Amino acid sequence: EDFLGVKFAHLLLHFWTLKCVCQLCANNTCETGADGACWNSVMLINGKEEAVKSCLSPAEMRGQVFCYSSRNVSKRNCCFTDFCNNETLHLHSGTYKEPGWGRLELAAVILVPSALLCVGILLGVCVVQGQRCASSRAHKHDAEEPLDDQSLMSPDKCLKDLIFDMSTSGSGSGLPLLVQRTIARTIVLQDNIGKGRFGEVWRGKWRGEDVAVKIFSSPDERSWFREAEVYQTIMLRHENILGFIAADNKDNGSWTQLWLVSEYHEHGSLFDYLNRYTVSVDGMIVLALSIASGLAHLHMEIIGTQGKPAIAHRDIKSKNILVKKNGTAVIADLGLAVKHDSSTNTIDIPSNHRVGTKRYMAPELLDETINMSSFESFKRADIYSLGLVFWELARRCSVRGLQEDFQLPYHDMVPSDPSLEDMRKIVCDQKLRPSIPNQWQSCEALRVMGKLMRECWFANSAARLTALRVKKTVSQVTVLTDNKD
Repeated sequence: EDFLGVKFAHLLLHFWTLKCVCQLCANNTCETGADGACWNSVMLINGKEEAVKSCLSPAEMRGQVFCYSSRNVSKRNCCFTDFCNNETLHLHSGTYKEPGWGRLELAAVILVPSALLCVGILLGVCVVQGQRCASSRAHKHDAEEPLDDQSLMSPDKCLKDLIFDMSTSGSGSGLPLLVQRTIARTIVLQDNIGKGRFGEVWRGKWRGEDVAVKIFSSPDERSWFREAEVYQTIMLRHENILGFIAADNKDNGSWTQLWLVSEYHEHGSLFDYLNRYTVSVDGMIVLALSIASGLAHLHMEIIGTQGKPAIAHRDIKSKNILVKKNGTAVIADLGLAVKHDSSTNTIDIPSNHRVGTKRYMAPELLDETINMSSFESFKRADIYSLGLVFWELARRCSVRGLQEDFQLPYHDMVPSDPSLEDMRKIVCDQKLRPSIPNQWQSCEALRVMGKLMRECWFANSAARLTALRVKKTVSQVTVLTDNKD
């Protein structure tokens, strides 16, 4: 009865479009689908309440993690009627409406008469279904059937099983909210493994397995919100994109921690790895190919009901790429990513105030000539940054016992913490690029890598290679190397 009721409600709500107040949108108005919501939030930042009002898409509402409040530090409210987020929330006053209650009331009013008519039919269906369930309990769960929370969280499940389950069942956009919260709240933090402008990264243990926990402070709620949202994009999961596990907000009454849980890779970032180790020619190719594959998957749009929007990263650098135990790499830190909706040709740009890393910024970003209304512009800026990462990688490639020290791009041209003006003078005015050593010409793989870098660095962004072209070129180097062996 409840199942049919929800189906009827979805049919009635399918044709509705929800309008909401949005401070950062044109005319202070945004629109979302019937399964979305209006979002109203207030956070305590530096002792001052700051409000944010916007739309939540149906994809963001799937988990509803963004509707929960955190006592004394933040309050978030999801509502479902036009402009219902027009009120201003306060942390210590006002009422808080439970998310989804208005929609349930509406569904109840519509469905009760219809449900009464269906009782007889449902009773018959339940009897038949009960007999089927009893006979099927003896058999293993069918991979084509949706998984419930209980089967997902069975004691014998390891992380690899969970990730496989979320990849092969449901929408492919991540674990259910309850499972995410259960995982996050049973993790034991072990040691601090990094710090950044967003907060800290810890190694944690879940059922004896290592996980990485990225902890945001409450003023960075929008960054946490955005990164969790992007990681749960349908069909984003890929062997060269960091494996997302869970997002949760942990509140003890006096402070709030915002957690993002992902797979743990003991080698750390590519920056750390190249500082510690040199790589062989084969190792360089494997790393370069996996980085290009991850970026090509991000940039690619997948058409279909279970499709994926094209995504640009906007902060590609060696510190945002992690090295796996098998020598391949994964792209991480999607907090600045932008998504492209090809049906409306609109770009979903995050509303947080972070910008990319100055040292890796493309010329058009440094001189502010980038076309912000063109999604291709963001992808081309990623390619410029990819070329710089390849330069860092190739320098550490050992050929006949010769290699160079690890250095950041432009290390010999700008200060250790360059300003935008420092970078603009070098990259835009003087049109300089990192130097490519002559000895690379004596190694076919390094020669190809050097040529690739130059084709990623063009001042004219339209002339740069695509991520797919970079991937194909590096894979051809692999074939050449195999043939020589």
